[in-house]
Amino acid sequence: MGHETKATTETTTTLVFSYGTLKRGFSNHVLMQDLIRSGDASFKGVYQTLENYPLVCGPYRVPFLLNKPGSGQRVTGELYSVSPRGLSRLDELEGISRGHYVRQPIRLAAKGEGEGGDLVTERVSSSCVVEAYYAHKSYEEELWERNRRRSFGAYTEKEARGYVKRNDRPQHLSFLDHIRIFVSSPCD
Repeated sequence: MGHETKATTETTTTLVFSYGTLKRGFSNHVLMQDLIRSGDASFKGVYQTLENYPLVCGPYRVPFLLNKPGSGQRVTGELYSVSPRGLSRLDELEGISRGHYVRQPIRLAAKGEGEGGDLVTERVSSSCVVEAYYAHKSYEEELWERNRRRSFGAYTEKEARGYVKRNDRPQHLSFLDHIRIFVSSPCD
């Protein structure tokens, strides 16, 4: 791979913050692994949002990041550099064209430990475009209310318990139908 190719790749990649099922150890990470194998993605590290955001679960324990900065908690997730081809595949999974999620900017800090186990954060350069998949505005507020305005800082095995894969959900309803049913149902 020559220097020119590398420079072109760097200028066309997008940094994507993954907070849910695309993370290592979760069901949709197989797509990220496929993108890494094909050279369309690379893992950059574990990061945390600079601001608080609500991270909640919707129908079938699907995670949603709500674009409501200042509410919720700082959210921990994984950062990936993704090619345009990889981004297209992620957009398809996240239902961008179907009104499921929207991809918008987010500010992050690296999550790591310094000497003595102190948490240190290193901001992602403000010149880098970092994006996350947020819940679509059409149901965001109802999802926040349905979760009683409670959120968590990371989508872990505990939050994912009960997650139902896309192919195992009732197929006669769209994902937006599942969301509408969820937000109109009583809280547990």
